[in-house]
Amino acid sequence: MAPDWLLIATFGGGEPSLIGVGSTPKPFVALDRHFKARRGQTNRSLDDVRSVVLEMMADPDHRPVDRLTNGGRHHIVALPLLNSEARLHGIHLWRGDVADEPPQRDPVGAWHFNLTAGTASGSKDLFDLYGVAAEDRRSAAALSGAFNRLVTNHDEGQALAKIVQSEPGTEHQAVWKVRRDDGTDRAAHFSCRMLDERQGANAARVVILRGVTHDIGPADDVPSAPPPVILEHRVLDAVLAPGEYHAYADLKRLTLIKWRSQPMPGVAWGDAAGEPEPAIHPEDLPLVRSMAKELAVRNTEGVIRFRGLDGGWKPLHLSVALMAFDESTHGGLVTVTEAPATRE
Repeated sequence: MAPDWLLIATFGGGEPSLIGVGSTPKPFVALDRHFKARRGQTNRSLDDVRSVVLEMMADPDHRPVDRLTNGGRHHIVALPLLNSEARLHGIHLWRGDVADEPPQRDPVGAWHFNLTAGTASGSKDLFDLYGVAAEDRRSAAALSGAFNRLVTNHDEGQALAKIVQSEPGTEHQAVWKVRRDDGTDRAAHFSCRMLDERQGANAARVVILRGVTHDIGPADDVPSAPPPVILEHRVLDAVLAPGEYHAYADLKRLTLIKWRSQPMPGVAWGDAAGEPEPAIHPEDLPLVRSMAKELAVRNTEGVIRFRGLDGGWKPLHLSVALMAFDESTHGGLVTVTEAPATRE
């Protein structure tokens, strides 16, 4: 049997690390830990793999590699995983005997979030993995839109806390469910790392979350994929009245992180293709800031105008409660309903 494809993460600088063998996720494993030679012997596999990986990382064009090694006895193939900016996020690599044929390769896509600006960008490979139609693809959209097709697992609070904290060097890996646009559910392994990418020593900090998504099989066949409904989600759903929607908010940036389940219709929140840019009415920003401060002592509510899909301002009633994402990080659990149109 031919060896499996290796998925190697290169985002974040430093040493590349193994995050997948075939369809099996790996927890950021150093290459020399995976390729172990017997004492006193040359580690030919490690030498071959490391050489090709470092070569591709150093190549400004990140060109694919397909060559024979070890005196023609081995065949090595390496394919770059580029994000929408043509930046190398990972490498899919196969090394086998010269007589072997590489097995079918899992779909993998690269992506990055600008956590400072609140935007998300995906590669062509990621759109293919999600089954997104050509007319619905956009190089950059609102960060909240990145969760559209995802069913998160029990680590959701931990992941949201990391987004709120936006601390460079933070890593996260998880198996979540992807609901493709063709209606099929796939299990996907997400690996990512936050980086400080400010332009110059005196420039403001810009935190970028860089990662790859690895399709590891049908959701029903992967035990680590999220269960159909997590218990805490059932509890939240049970208290929703008709016309109410739940969202998670970043209280520091006063932005939507994600809708808890279904998004409210008629609101421009995802910055998707053909939609107006999301916005809060400038006159309502002081009220939004006041509500965020009030959460330190009590739950709060108010009517805020948001950009609608028609381009006008849509008044929404927000009831906001403080929510712990983890032991030290809080956000807002927002219950959203329509409000009467009393202001322009």
